[in-house]
Amino acid sequence: MIVRPRYLKILKTYRDVPLVKILAGIRRCGKSTILEMLQDDLIKSGVTSDHIISMRYTSEDFDDGMTDKDMYNGIKDKMINGERYYLLLDEVQEITGWEKAVNSLLENANTDIYVTGSNSKLMSSEISTYLTGRYISIPVFTLSFEEYTEFKKASGHTSKELLNEYIRMGGFPIVALSNFDESAAYQVVEGIYSSVITSDITKRHNITNFDLFNRIVKYIVENVGKTFSANAIVKFLKSEGRSLSVESVYNYLEWLEKAFVIYRCQRYDLQGKSVLKTQEKFYLADASLKYCTMGFNPKSVAAMLENIVYFELRRKGYEVYIGKNETKEIDFVAVRRDERIYVQVCRNLPEESNREVANLLEIKDHYPKYVVTLDELATGNINGVKIVHLADFLLTEDY
Repeated sequence: MIVRPRYLKILKTYRDVPLVKILAGIRRCGKSTILEMLQDDLIKSGVTSDHIISMRYTSEDFDDGMTDKDMYNGIKDKMINGERYYLLLDEVQEITGWEKAVNSLLENANTDIYVTGSNSKLMSSEISTYLTGRYISIPVFTLSFEEYTEFKKASGHTSKELLNEYIRMGGFPIVALSNFDESAAYQVVEGIYSSVITSDITKRHNITNFDLFNRIVKYIVENVGKTFSANAIVKFLKSEGRSLSVESVYNYLEWLEKAFVIYRCQRYDLQGKSVLKTQEKFYLADASLKYCTMGFNPKSVAAMLENIVYFELRRKGYEVYIGKNETKEIDFVAVRRDERIYVQVCRNLPEESNREVANLLEIKDHYPKYVVTLDELATGNINGVKIVHLADFLLTEDY
């Protein structure tokens, strides 16, 4: 098991704090392994194994009719004294009303509780009043490039070779831990994608026109990193002789978000200092989700570089927006407490003065500004704008 220190550090920060720690992310992104890491760390820190209760609530392990009371009693029966117990509860969303059970265990027992899940019932907007103000949500993403290089340490590949592989193969741990060729890797990711679409979306929301839903998902995947409107999808479907309401499109987008397949990036007006409600962008939980459904296309790399940078910023704890500066667009405005950075992403940096640098230079504040590129010769500093290779940007601990 390869440790993912960033998540372990976050969990240590909240250890023994009376909040439920909720780890939420797309299926197979490594949540269960993070719980295993936590268990090992608890034991190393002196917690005895009989005071760690680890439960996995998948349909294979438990009856479909399991209730929150069954869940509560099943855990309570394992707590034989009033001492402190650490509860590691995996895939709790399979139990209807899990929040009631968890809340009761938080209130009525000496516990420190960690749960994982991979669909909407773990989204803060859907957690019922039982846990209001009593939980901390920790998003779990697929592997960062730094984690990917750690997983691939034994391969003997250079950083550049690993970056090319990471861009093409994505960051699902199961892929990184195996020596799959591209075709086999995409097959594995397609299996993950299908199970999310089938179990977490179409079954849960009773989608009957699966073909139409699939077409919309494909449209979103094709347009990753482009500004987006539901009306554009409706018009596109009309051109194909299909009809769907704008409201239905919004529902589909919401369900994809709640299954952690896509992440919404809103626009931020740098002049008015406000978040805009139109022309958002969506990014895929992992670049491989695009390639497994559409094949690898070198022309799409530029958009997927944006995708990779977006999630790197999210991993480092930034809130991320698209920047609007009058008529100019900044790929990312990343905000973390009182810090801010501006980032432009491009595959290659042309020799002449270019849009990426010029757009950043028009921002008249003193926050750090970066152009992130795959161009190996394009490094340095242009009037205060730092030009950074993608690998260096991804491996930098802090900006």
